[in-house]
Amino acid sequence: MIHINDNLITPLIDQARSCKRKRKNHNFHPAASDPMHRMLHAMEPNTYVQPHKHENPDKREAFIILKGRVAAIEYTDQGEVCDWIIMDPGTGNFGMEVAPRKWHSLICLESGSVVYEVKDGPWDPADDKFFAPWAPKEGDTECDAYNNKVLEKIGV
Repeated sequence: MIHINDNLITPLIDQARSCKRKRKNHNFHPAASDPMHRMLHAMEPNTYVQPHKHENPDKREAFIILKGRVAAIEYTDQGEVCDWIIMDPGTGNFGMEVAPRKWHSLICLESGSVVYEVKDGPWDPADDKFFAPWAPKEGDTECDAYNNKVLEKIGV
């Protein structure tokens, strides 16, 4: 049995806070070839998850909030926000699932946020995700401005 508790989450949050990307994951699946990936993502505000989608092979992805507040955003093919949810256990918005071939991203709203992710495997870096051409690449100077623009569109 895997215990998901403060003993696991607290060090992960600390690692996310000290890491350049401002996020850290913890995998439960034993190998990239596993058909179902399960992991925790600790994230901090100002991390940037570039909008992306999973297709060819098509993969579903689900996120459940364990701690903090995270916006999950879905986009049209043109990069317009078409759906969103603020995942926050205190408001009863516990998670979301995104279908294959849908552009999506996460924006962390509160320090110490942690989500549990389940995604179809296997993982192959060559075809796992396709990044949106209309959004900045991770590491670009425009990432914070892009996240802020998206948050403004959804009223956060």
